[in-house]
Amino acid sequence: MQDLRFDGLLQWLNKQFDTDNINIEALDGDAGFRRYFRIHVNEESYIAVDAPPDTCNNASFIDIAQRMRTVGVKTPQIHHVDQDNGWFCLEDFGNELLIRSLNEASLASVYQDAFEPLLSFSRINTQQLPDFDEAFIVRELDIFSEWLLDKHLGISLSEQQNDAWQQCQSLLVQSALAQPQQFMHRDYHSRNIMRCADGSLGIIDFQDAVLGPITYDIVSLLKDCYVKWPREKVLDLFLCYLAQLDSKLVEKYDEKQWIKWFDLMGMQRHLKASGIFARLHHRDNKSHYLKDIPLTLSYIVETANLYSEFSFLSELISTDVLPKLNNKRVECND
Repeated sequence: MQDLRFDGLLQWLNKQFDTDNINIEALDGDAGFRRYFRIHVNEESYIAVDAPPDTCNNASFIDIAQRMRTVGVKTPQIHHVDQDNGWFCLEDFGNELLIRSLNEASLASVYQDAFEPLLSFSRINTQQLPDFDEAFIVRELDIFSEWLLDKHLGISLSEQQNDAWQQCQSLLVQSALAQPQQFMHRDYHSRNIMRCADGSLGIIDFQDAVLGPITYDIVSLLKDCYVKWPREKVLDLFLCYLAQLDSKLVEKYDEKQWIKWFDLMGMQRHLKASGIFARLHHRDNKSHYLKDIPLTLSYIVETANLYSEFSFLSELISTDVLPKLNNKRVECND
C-alpha cells in the first residue's frame, strides 16, 4: 500500500535541501503517533519527523523546545518545519539513549548528569501551560482501570473494590496537588534522554509538558518503567537530587514528607503507565510494551506495601492482576 504521508515528507525534504539525493532510513517509533527517520544529505545527518497534526501536539513541541533552550536545556534544533502537514527536520542527537549506559557501576554518575537538565526545569516559563490538576490526574488513573483491568484482563471491580480504588485515587490527587508546582516534562526517563556526540545530554519527547508536581520528573527518572534499581539506591539518589534544589524550598518540608510525595507520585505514574502499555497493545497495535507491565506494577506493589492506606492496591495487583497477566503470557506462548 502506498504511504502517502511518507511520500509527501520525502518530497518536502527534497525541497528544503534543494536535492533529490536524500538517503532516508526509518527509526524505531515511540509510543505516540509520530514516525522518525534519519536522513543523510550533503554529508550531514538529520532527523525527519512525520507528526500528523490531527494526532500530534506540534505547536506545543515548537513552543516547549524554545522554553527549554532558553534556560540551557538541550533540545533538538528545528531546521525546517511544516506545521500544516506535520513535518519536521531536526538536529540529529545520535543513537545513544541514556538507558544504554546505566548499570550498577555507572548509576550515580549517569543520574547525576541527568539531574542537570532537570534542575533547570524550575526556571522554565510555565505561562499558559496546561495544569496537571485533579481532573488531569484522575483521567490518567482511569487509564489503569479502563485499559489494564477491564480491557486487557477482564477484571471488573466490585462496588466495595471500586470504593477503595476511588479512595486511592483521592489520596494520590491530594499528594500531587500539595507539592510545590513547576515545569513538568511528563516523560523524563532513560529513553527520552540522549547522550550526544559531544557528551552533553539532549532531551526529547517534551511536547506534553504541563505545570505540575515537583517530584513527577525525578520519580520518572529514578523509578523508570524500563529499568529498576534497589529502593535504597533510588532513595539515596533522590536525596542527592533534593540537596541540589533550592534549600529554602526543600527545608519547608521534612525529609519524610518529600519521600512520601516521591513515592506516591511514582505510584500515580506507574498506574497510568501500566494502563497505557495495555492501551498501546489494544488500540495502537504496539504490543511490545506489554512486556514492561510487570516491572511497572512491581513498583506499585513495593510502594503500596509501605503505606497502609494503599493496601487495596497491593492486594489487587498481587492476587488478581499479576496472576492474570502471567496466564495471558503462558497462553500467548502456547
